[in-house]
Amino acid sequence: MNHQHLLQSVAQSLATSLATYQALPAQAAELATIGRLLIDTLQGGGKLLLFGNGGSAADAQHVACEFVVRFRRERRGLPAIALTTDSSILTAIGNDYAFEQLFARQIEALGRPGDLAIGISTSGNSPDVLAGIRAAQTAGITTLGFSGRSGGELRRLADHCYCAPADTTANIQEAHLAAWHALCELVDMVYYASVPAE
Repeated sequence: MNHQHLLQSVAQSLATSLATYQALPAQAAELATIGRLLIDTLQGGGKLLLFGNGGSAADAQHVACEFVVRFRRERRGLPAIALTTDSSILTAIGNDYAFEQLFARQIEALGRPGDLAIGISTSGNSPDVLAGIRAAQTAGITTLGFSGRSGGELRRLADHCYCAPADTTANIQEAHLAAWHALCELVDMVYYASVPAE
């Protein structure tokens, strides 16, 4: 591949990402509704339980960090747990039960009514994410999905589902992160102390 082809490939990739970002403002009302759900959960004493696979597992951890530590403003820590981080629990569940039960078992152990279970799957069809959502609903826990444009089974199953305006995994993940940062900003507006934004 010559240099011109490299340039064209990079330019096309960036243009696709830009088109995804430019589609996000049209979803502002939907994201505001999800922001209200997050705020109501936290103000009601509930916690956020986040889970996904691969890059979506990393997103779950990233988002939990933004809530527990802070986003842009100084505020108290907020209860959010990524169910993707404990290698002993994950390997024991995978070995003793099944990979599909990775998140369902943790929801059973940690989740309570008033919490919000948040499953992230770019396809919307990840079996372990769907099983986690089902376990949450069985436990009387409200569920939120984050998926791609089609939403997959997650769109049908979850109580609420944000579908990114993209079709490829990379662009869906980019949209998810931008959406989550907007949601973190909303939560910060409610919980921040008198310290100015960075």
